[in-house]
Amino acid sequence: MINYRKIAIIGCGSVGASIAFSLMQRGLCSELVLIDANRAKAEGEAMDLSHGLPYTASMNIHAGNYEEVGDCVLIIITAGAIQKSGETRLDLIDKNVAILKNILPNITRQGFEGMLLIVSNPVDVLTYAARRISGYPRQRVIGSGTVLDTARLKYLLCQQLRVDSRSVHAVIIGEHGDSELAVWSGANISGIDLDHFYELRGREDFQSFIKNMYEDVRDSAYEIIERKGATYYGIAMAVARITESILKDEHSVLPVSVVLEGEYGLQGLALSVPSIVGKEGLETILEIPLSESEQKALYASAAQLNEVIHKLSL
Repeated sequence: MINYRKIAIIGCGSVGASIAFSLMQRGLCSELVLIDANRAKAEGEAMDLSHGLPYTASMNIHAGNYEEVGDCVLIIITAGAIQKSGETRLDLIDKNVAILKNILPNITRQGFEGMLLIVSNPVDVLTYAARRISGYPRQRVIGSGTVLDTARLKYLLCQQLRVDSRSVHAVIIGEHGDSELAVWSGANISGIDLDHFYELRGREDFQSFIKNMYEDVRDSAYEIIERKGATYYGIAMAVARITESILKDEHSVLPVSVVLEGEYGLQGLALSVPSIVGKEGLETILEIPLSESEQKALYASAAQLNEVIHKLSL
């Protein structure tokens, strides 16, 4: 039986620990199990987090093992090699697929019936691999996708246009990586087309503006890694947002990574596209209108991932 208030995080590095902290602050579960190959690390993180519980919601945070995940509503996988300066997310494939092959059988043998949320990079490749390895239906296996990239885009737009980021409606789709694309054709500020709002702000050269915005979003992770070695706070809040939609059955539209089965004319891979997310995981993949250039960019992103996926041994 699924415990809808129990979550496990596998991997207690900077990303996993930051996600645990974000979930704790939001009070999204009553039990949080931390699992890591280094048991002492998981224990230390659980202790550190638990000492802050008097100032948050009541919760049981503890280090655990795979025997405890069978009744979880959600398992968040962050375990894997981290992206180093000069590396792309795709450079991590072989290392992290091998780690996934080790983790997933430990989950499936527990009779787990909840959802898997893949966060490790390259997230689209690993989301596809997780579904193939686990055998779970696609609605139960999603990746964090471009939820963070989309937040970065909204933040940069709000800074440049001097408007509340909650009024910005824009999305990044495709690979969570260098081939991702911004859907400018549908971007708006509270219903006002982005190009028109840009003009209302007295700005000129819209094409140069959106080109710079896209490049800044695409390269954000590299910039952060160059400065501090890793990214973890932003992705932690993005994962908490996905988790909230699942646990509260919000039916939120989020650009998560999902296995495509004909949507957008694509199949046999996972990509980040706007999808409705609720208590059953993936509910509906939304095929949003794309301009001709955006459609081409999406196909180019898919082609790059397909080339990688076809080399995997799953």
